[in-house]
Amino acid sequence: MLPSSSLSVRPRRILPTLGAVLFSATLWAQEPAPEQPHPVELSEDESVEDIEASQAAPAAENTATETAGAESTSEAAATPPDEAEATPTRIAPNVDLKQVAPTPEPAPKSPPPEQSPEATGNSATTEPTEPGADAATPGPDSTTADEQTATDEAPQEAPPAEPLVILGTEVRPGTTTRLGWTPDTTMAGLNQPTPVLVINGARPGPNLCLTGAVHGDELNGIEIIRRVMYDIQADELSGRLIGVPIVNLQGFQRGSRYLPDRRDLNRNFPGDPNGSLASRVAYSLFNDVIRHCDMLVDIHTGSLKRSNLAQLRADMHISSVATFTEGFDKMAVVHSQGTPGMLRTAATSHGIVAVTMEAGESLRIQENQIKAGVNSINSLLEKQGMISRLFVWGKPEPVYYNSTWLRAKHGGILVSDVDLGDEVVAGEVLGIVTDPITNAQHPIRAEQDGRVIGMAVDQVVMAGFATYHMGTEARGPEQGPDED
Repeated sequence: MLPSSSLSVRPRRILPTLGAVLFSATLWAQEPAPEQPHPVELSEDESVEDIEASQAAPAAENTATETAGAESTSEAAATPPDEAEATPTRIAPNVDLKQVAPTPEPAPKSPPPEQSPEATGNSATTEPTEPGADAATPGPDSTTADEQTATDEAPQEAPPAEPLVILGTEVRPGTTTRLGWTPDTTMAGLNQPTPVLVINGARPGPNLCLTGAVHGDELNGIEIIRRVMYDIQADELSGRLIGVPIVNLQGFQRGSRYLPDRRDLNRNFPGDPNGSLASRVAYSLFNDVIRHCDMLVDIHTGSLKRSNLAQLRADMHISSVATFTEGFDKMAVVHSQGTPGMLRTAATSHGIVAVTMEAGESLRIQENQIKAGVNSINSLLEKQGMISRLFVWGKPEPVYYNSTWLRAKHGGILVSDVDLGDEVVAGEVLGIVTDPITNAQHPIRAEQDGRVIGMAVDQVVMAGFATYHMGTEARGPEQGPDED
């Protein structure tokens, strides 16, 4: 029998071996995992049920929706003081985002912030008393008419910008910084914080959040956010700009749309701290970052082997959202109420004005789509009064209140005759599916006049495959969709 002293030292001898195993496991985890069968969880552009069901609402429904939104806002404003954000543990450094820097350290967790004017930096302040002024206030008879006129015409001093407390860190006005968000869903020793870029402007204004790669294979949004954030200086910004270029960091590293548990993150918001992996990640992002937003643009692309015209998905029944979409230059709008679990749906239900931006195809960097996204967000910043630049607006894009997917009726090789954005008429051939063995050809025709707002790339298709997403223009939300 071995002495007890020998047993006490054996764990110390195996520690180096355990460290080597963990290091090897880390390298193995970064290799792309083979695709496995997963539950049918459609992406927003594939989930046609919510689009087909999204008809223009009658006045009563519109009023009810806006009332619900107002109740959500007041509910958020009534957050008890003990749930307000804790005192920050550190001050964010002011960095130049264009300089290469190490990955930010993970931030300590904090409860969701209270939605209030003070939290967004729009609180009013009293004007300071001039040094040396008499404490006694002169009566109305002591002020001459000329002095009164001069006082009335004097410009009001703008309230100062407020610090932003996010991820346990205080970001002071005029600061550009990098923070780290960690959802605490992996082994503590292998946690890798997700970068969060923050610009707290020198002047007060709203909080605009930009999120990309909620699906890990959607690359265009990452580049859109990088270009927007790195082109803005804190001293020229009114308000705050918060960007999370890669939300689904684990999916991005594997080149996968999904999280490691094979779930779609964009079907699990606002999340559950005790739920599935996807639900826990969603809960952490929503409470640590999204609850700081007044406005949100969640950037996506089409799903695998499908491409989307640069467009916004928005619930046009909500008046604040409809007004928000007017700030995006050269960007078509597709009315969609969304489905439960989507980030924008959860955001709007919590009083945050939110839209989804679709731009291009997954697993690709597409310059024309990226330029369209950057241009539209810059126009939004100018429209919201967050930046002041010489901006030339383009021709307004239409709003599509009806949209539907056309599906292949036969299997074969699809070759399209149209491009994204093309206007088509009923009966026009959009593409042809050819059987490579029998040479039988099956045209896919437009069922009504409209515009191609999404489409499958040329590929092998089977019967029932969604091939073309057609949008029908409407005159306005109060008039309803156009009807033949």
